[in-house]
Amino acid sequence: MIGVLGRPVDGLMLVASLVLAVAMTAIIATALAFEHVGGFIPCALCLLQREPYYVAIPVALVTALAAWQRWPGCVVRGGLLVCGLLMAYGVVLSTYHAGVEWAFWAGPVDCGAAATSGISTDAGSLLDALDTVRPPSCNEAAVRFFGLSFAGWNVLASLVLAAFATGAAIRR
Repeated sequence: MIGVLGRPVDGLMLVASLVLAVAMTAIIATALAFEHVGGFIPCALCLLQREPYYVAIPVALVTALAAWQRWPGCVVRGGLLVCGLLMAYGVVLSTYHAGVEWAFWAGPVDCGAAATSGISTDAGSLLDALDTVRPPSCNEAAVRFFGLSFAGWNVLASLVLAAFATGAAIRR
């Protein structure tokens, strides 16, 4: 591949960055689809698990731009490493949440407070809706697919993405 001004591009770094950005975007899109189309109201820990993705997606895109523009290798490798660290943080968050669901340890006491999906925006019925809508608890898995909850699947996805990003950052 040829970059701007005819300079060669490290194709593997560019591809790795783009793969990360696309994969992380697909995971967030899936979570949002389960929420807005499937009707699964996320708990506070579910929402917290999305934050590393929200930060890592722009980092991966900037890293792809850096690889395409042939910025110094430390910038490109640093961007990939930051993505890997953010996904490792995602592994920690989702492992904690999965452990709460399996009752391995206690979850936060204020867990259901962040969920607002399904509450009417009509001011007249807002107070009535607050009395009837029960936010999900962090210790109850909304559903399990092949034995894993959403948090369990996020452990695997974050782990794969962390390994991929870190591997791309340290490759020779």
